[in-house]
Amino acid sequence: MSSTRLLVLGVVRIFQPVHGYDVRRELLSWRVEQWANVAPGSIYNALKTLTKEKFLKVAGTDQVGGRPERTQYSLTADGEKEYQALLRATWWRVLPPLDDLMPALCFMPTLGQEELVAALEHRITALEGAIKHLQFSRQEIKPPDTPEHVKELYDRMRAQLSAEIPWARTLIGRLRDGVYQVGLTKPQPPARPPRGRRKASA
Repeated sequence: MSSTRLLVLGVVRIFQPVHGYDVRRELLSWRVEQWANVAPGSIYNALKTLTKEKFLKVAGTDQVGGRPERTQYSLTADGEKEYQALLRATWWRVLPPLDDLMPALCFMPTLGQEELVAALEHRITALEGAIKHLQFSRQEIKPPDTPEHVKELYDRMRAQLSAEIPWARTLIGRLRDGVYQVGLTKPQPPARPPRGRRKASA
């Protein structure tokens, strides 16, 4: 996953030479599993893959007490190029966000109006709570412990969450106005035009 690769390369670049454990700890302190869909276990896998691909190199190993030997990583010249390429590509690329609600929206007609409205009202309350949490978390960002620009992560997440609230309220209104048929045990599949026969090639 490109986001995992970019994050791992970026953290190694900042702290190199750095242990894999410290890369993982740093990224988890950023809560990447919440906003970048980066699983904690995938960080070690990325370190191994990037090393195999020659974007990272083993800078050394050490051992503290009876603990297992730990590997230190640093970027190679190709790793620096890969980091720069991923960084620029991510800044310029715009993709539709992945969202667990999208599949559920496809099957909205199979739930009743009362439950759909209640679920949307609950969602609005949850969104408002998440926005408040982000506001308080943002206040805890204090340089030099945390870079000032990290506030932009919180501002973007807050903007994304805030944008869903008016949509949810609009959908509640449409459901109450009967715009959509809901509560159907077996909704009819959408009508599709018949496929035309292919002309035989001469």
